[in-house]
Amino acid sequence: MDEMHMKSTDGVPLVVPSGRGLGAEIRSVDLRRLGEDAFAAIHRAWLDNLVLLFRGQELTDAELIAFSRRFGELDLAPIQETGRRFVDGMPELYIVSNVLKDGEPIGSLGNGEAVWHTDMSYLPDPPKASMLYALEVPPAGGNTAFVNMYVVYEALPADLKRDIAGLRIKHDGTYNSGGYVRQGVTPTDDPRASPGIFHPLVCTHPETGRRMLYLGRRRNAYIEGFELAESEALLDVLWVYTSRPEFAWQTVWQVGDLVLWDNRCTMHRRDPFDPGARRIMHRTQIKGQARPCA
Repeated sequence: MDEMHMKSTDGVPLVVPSGRGLGAEIRSVDLRRLGEDAFAAIHRAWLDNLVLLFRGQELTDAELIAFSRRFGELDLAPIQETGRRFVDGMPELYIVSNVLKDGEPIGSLGNGEAVWHTDMSYLPDPPKASMLYALEVPPAGGNTAFVNMYVVYEALPADLKRDIAGLRIKHDGTYNSGGYVRQGVTPTDDPRASPGIFHPLVCTHPETGRRMLYLGRRRNAYIEGFELAESEALLDVLWVYTSRPEFAWQTVWQVGDLVLWDNRCTMHRRDPFDPGARRIMHRTQIKGQARPCA
């Protein structure tokens, strides 16, 4: 993180921007004991920086859920690849892990790469935010990167912005970000036939009013009304802009880290890591309050 930071008044956390395309670390805060003024400052920093990192937290699952609820109503955890839905007694909690217990995964996504994606954008009402809390991390790998979809859109040439205005993109529901087929879905690699939903390709953030490119994920994406080859060509052009390093930031996980990101205007991905290493993360998601809208 960039050491240039905004010092706050008493009781309000320090906001330390990453110096990259997005992201900030919030320092001097215990998320278990957070007053209204401190929470308001965190909420403002989240809208301004899109992704927030809180280090050195010591949260129980109940405390993680309680902090998450300050941002809104929580989604139920999605069904894991094994068919298990959630942690017993805590339906909001989703486990991201490669760890096996009695030969069965305790969570989802394994140890492989998780490609660029927006969480659950294949739903009519995707979550507005996600939180990931690190309980165990591998000695190397498993880093998470984020990209700012406001600045991706702003970087598009004017003629390309005109060409994509009003278009809708299909967000595939066949595969999760780790490449696993979702529970109960028959796989297909034809984006015109795959399960999913159409959202505007360019959306307006309901809180900031800023416009962003809303891609979701690349696999099985499809531009409504286009021939398949035309859709693929346009998507390939748009995805080039997401790979520019100045638009992204990566966090290297430590135990006790909590990362909060705005699911409406970012995408994220994960590096692979040694399958012999353990990684256990607990995730919550805050329900969307408005559908993606142009």
